[in-house]
Amino acid sequence: GEMLKMDPGKIGSLITSRNAHLYQPIEVKDAVSRETVYRIAERIDEFPGVTWHSKPIRNYVESGSISHVLGFVGKITTEELQILYNKGYKPGDTLGKSGVEKQYDTILRGEEGARFRTVDARGQRIDDGGLEIIEPVIGKDIVLTIDRDIQKLAEKALGPRIGTVVVMKPNTGEILALVNYPWYDPNIFYAEEADRLYRELALDPRFPFLNRAIQSAYAPASTFKILLTTAAYEEEVFDPLETITCTGEITVGDTTFRCHKKTGHGPLNLAQALAESCNVYFYTMGHKYLGIERLVDYSYRFGLGEKSGIDLPGEISGLVPGPNWKEATHRVKWVGGDTVNMSIGQGYNLVTPIQMANLIAMVANGGVIYQPHILKEIRDPITGEVLEEFEPKVLRQASIRKETFEKVQRAMRGVITEGTAAVVVTTDVVEIAGKTGTGDIGFEESWTSWFVAYAPYNGNPEEQVVVVVMVEAVNEWDWWAPKAANAIFHGIFADLDYEEVVEDLNIWYLNY
Repeated sequence: GEMLKMDPGKIGSLITSRNAHLYQPIEVKDAVSRETVYRIAERIDEFPGVTWHSKPIRNYVESGSISHVLGFVGKITTEELQILYNKGYKPGDTLGKSGVEKQYDTILRGEEGARFRTVDARGQRIDDGGLEIIEPVIGKDIVLTIDRDIQKLAEKALGPRIGTVVVMKPNTGEILALVNYPWYDPNIFYAEEADRLYRELALDPRFPFLNRAIQSAYAPASTFKILLTTAAYEEEVFDPLETITCTGEITVGDTTFRCHKKTGHGPLNLAQALAESCNVYFYTMGHKYLGIERLVDYSYRFGLGEKSGIDLPGEISGLVPGPNWKEATHRVKWVGGDTVNMSIGQGYNLVTPIQMANLIAMVANGGVIYQPHILKEIRDPITGEVLEEFEPKVLRQASIRKETFEKVQRAMRGVITEGTAAVVVTTDVVEIAGKTGTGDIGFEESWTSWFVAYAPYNGNPEEQVVVVVMVEAVNEWDWWAPKAANAIFHGIFADLDYEEVVEDLNIWYLNY
């Protein structure tokens, strides 16, 4: 224990009644330095039964934001072994703990080989070379959908801001980039001080192990107005060309709800209301014309409240609230104010960024969502032959008219050309359709900045990409999400890296 800088009690705890009689080596510590091995070797007579050997470890050439996609591996735990023993795992095995490493561990790991020798009680060989060998079987190679250049572009566009970026092909569900900040370097798990470094990361209040794209849910804020716009066009409960006058506030019951523009927007039709992100218009539309039942119905039509099925572990479902949920959870009835809040993506609404990527994909595809996925193909590690290729899978087909989605697409284009995003989204290399959103996450001076979009607007479906950026902003004016998305779209469609985008757009804030 002293030589390994470990508590002797911890070493003793590794030998349990379950494995004490197996006469199998028990790994005490890995990633031990050569110097430590030398010190033990010099005094080996004092440590009967102790030996050492080398083993292969992961070497992640790419670190940074890709860490949440790749994940990391570690020693199998007792709990994991109870579940996986019948699948060929055994004590001391290494297996994937998160990300692709965990999702596709059985494909990547292959099969271990073995050597059988006869030895005496001191471990000395006594056979005459009658060595039995079982050759190992190398694991398969996998190819991901991640585009390295787009991943780096999105990573730098997000910068050192707590949040996430998802870049996806809507016509296949392929994830081209998945960025989270803060990230971690998975190579630290193979350092001699791995335990200490892991504890430091685990205690970091920014939660660097958290894949915010699929494992965190947030209020969708004004991006939810895309859903209401779709429902309003489809249900025809109110003439979309007629106007609702925004005076800056609306009263429901004994509560006054305000618009982000305190002086009001004046009279607006549906497309104008989406472009200007008028709260009063959507308060009225949701509460007076659509109602909570339709809001819940359309939320599920877009796949909210359900996992997307992305091939990464740990995804959560978010939350679609409603009267039944509130009574069961809070023991109080749903009121008009709840519907008002839900209509602008606040209140109890919770969505994950990957769900918002699917929502935008449905609009871009005219009613179809394909299952998001990271795996592109599985290959033979020796010949490189493609053994299996991921085929796009339809996750959801909405029973909504194609003409409705065409109207929503035009309204989202208006957000960029004459609405809330016009000042920020400055790229001219591609036409973008999207929506901004700023949401309160319940803490003083703490907000989420959203931008959800696709491009090219009305373009070739095979060339289209969806970009979702969510930033946990320090205040409501920190509009980094549309700023980052502007750079990402420009880089993708002008084929530029981040530094070239900064120079090409000549926008000072991208350097910060």
